[in-house]
Amino acid sequence: MQMSRNLWERSFSHSWERGALFLLSLALGAMLLSPALAVEPSEKLADPKLEARARAIASELRCLVCQNQSIDDSDAPLAKDLRVIVRERLKDGASDADVRDYVVARYGDFVLLRPPVKRETLLLWAAPALALIGGVWAIFAATRRNRRAAAAALTAEERAQLQALGVEPPLSPSPARAGEGSDESSANPS
Repeated sequence: MQMSRNLWERSFSHSWERGALFLLSLALGAMLLSPALAVEPSEKLADPKLEARARAIASELRCLVCQNQSIDDSDAPLAKDLRVIVRERLKDGASDADVRDYVVARYGDFVLLRPPVKRETLLLWAAPALALIGGVWAIFAATRRNRRAAAAALTAEERAQLQALGVEPPLSPSPARAGEGSDESSANPS
């Protein structure tokens, strides 16, 4: 009885692992193949060098529908139209910079996945650093405020009890300490 039970448990867990592995490989395959499906065969250029340039430019341009994908990866109709425009311009002999400038002139810097650092986009580039600094400052201010509140909340009786237990009570903001930072010149005569 025990032997058949262990065999069933081992085979069940083993089949579960195989199923999970199959689903994982299916998901990874779908992720790897989805960008290849975005560019339709009818869009591809006959010249491999032009096609490589078109794919490179399309990977730098944002899909205005999806907003977090390049037009090379997106299946949206607008992304398809933009890919066609990029390829047509390259076939007509335009340089990569000319094609990018053409699209930016129509849609603005937002269409670029990596917008240039300009006065208009400075906040966009500085926002992560400002958010980090603000978060650190907020944490510091909150912990400092909590320490002061805990120290001020102790009464004289509670302080005596802590000292009787051999625990050093936290420092409380006394009137002498409160004025330390405001008038240092009078406290230090030299």
